[in-house]
Amino acid sequence: MQHWAKMTEQVLLIEDDAKLAGMVRDYLGGFGFQVMIAGSGTAGLNEQARRDFDAVILDLMLPDIDGLEVCRRLRADSSVPVLMLTAKGDPMDRVVGLELGADDYLPKPFEPRELLARLRAVLRRRIGGTAVEAAQPDVLRFGRLELDRGALEARIDARRCDLTAHQFRLLGIMAQSAGRVLTRDFLMEQLTGDALEAFDRSIDVHISRIRAEIEDDPKHPKRVITVRGAGYVFAAQQD
Repeated sequence: MQHWAKMTEQVLLIEDDAKLAGMVRDYLGGFGFQVMIAGSGTAGLNEQARRDFDAVILDLMLPDIDGLEVCRRLRADSSVPVLMLTAKGDPMDRVVGLELGADDYLPKPFEPRELLARLRAVLRRRIGGTAVEAAQPDVLRFGRLELDRGALEARIDARRCDLTAHQFRLLGIMAQSAGRVLTRDFLMEQLTGDALEAFDRSIDVHISRIRAEIEDDPKHPKRVITVRGAGYVFAAQQD
């Protein structure tokens, strides 16, 4: 996606492992991000207070202040997107971090490419997605199709469609951008945390499952349409 090459977002990385921090800075720098490194929780909080960063990447294991406490203090004063780096096998830390207001988490060790994808996703949600979701009613209606965001249900003529929560979320992402062609990469970037792990297989499989539930003829879809070489488009109006 070419528009990401033009990004100049400023990211604060709070990480006491100098080697890892340098690697992350260099990798993200190659994609246009400006990364400021803080080696402790105190230094990170001071940097955030001095400058309004676009996102914070926060390690939970810090030498002075626990990362969860850093997250709590950040949330007390700012809505800056926070991506936590957690120790693999510590689900409770991830749960508590998300409850404190973190936007996503990434277990260590991680692939730099996944870090980039998750960072892009939290930025995209804060820049555009949050406003879009806030403007949408709880139930979206497209002819016979209803999407109930509160109940996480899709219904055709009041009949509940057999979709997983992750598949419903994927359908909702497309419906909120009805009429726009969405690439597979974009859709994957919107699915974070447990949802992203659930979509490790080809996203096409899940699109097929969605079509089987909401289309009159899944082999000739009129609602979720493939745009060859580009991605998918959700048609608000059917022919």
